Amino acid sequence: MLAGSCLCGSIAYEVDADPGPIVHCHCATCRKTHGSAFSTVTNVPRDRFRWVRGEHLLKGFESSPGKTRHFCTQCGSHIIAERPATGTILLRMGCLDSAIEARPRVHIWRSNAASWYDPKDQLPEWPEGKRPDA
Repeated sequence: MLAGSCLCGSIAYEVDADPGPIVHCHCATCRKTHGSAFSTVTNVPRDRFRWVRGEHLLKGFESSPGKTRHFCTQCGSHIIAERPATGTILLRMGCLDSAIEARPRVHIWRSNAASWYDPKDQLPEWPEGKRPDA
């Protein structure tokens, strides 16, 4: 089972299914919505998804024809997106609380990518927010 929640914890969901393919989306809408270089997403079957708490705190907006993005009105976390005509829910991986072993498979919409980010760059990694020797 998968579980996820918003930053403030007011909204939570569960999914009785494994995640679908994980992708990094670089489209302009995802970049603007999340204020980042890309958004990491996966899909799950709609009939296996359920809200555990806080559904009344959700607000949605149609970001493109037929696609609604849902976010927490308390903390602003973008939690899911959906196209009601499909049988899936698009989970925002940053809101997933469950540990999973699956890894992203592809970068999509690279034609819209931020000019300052290249996924091929090898950058140093720090365990926390500053250099370990600082």
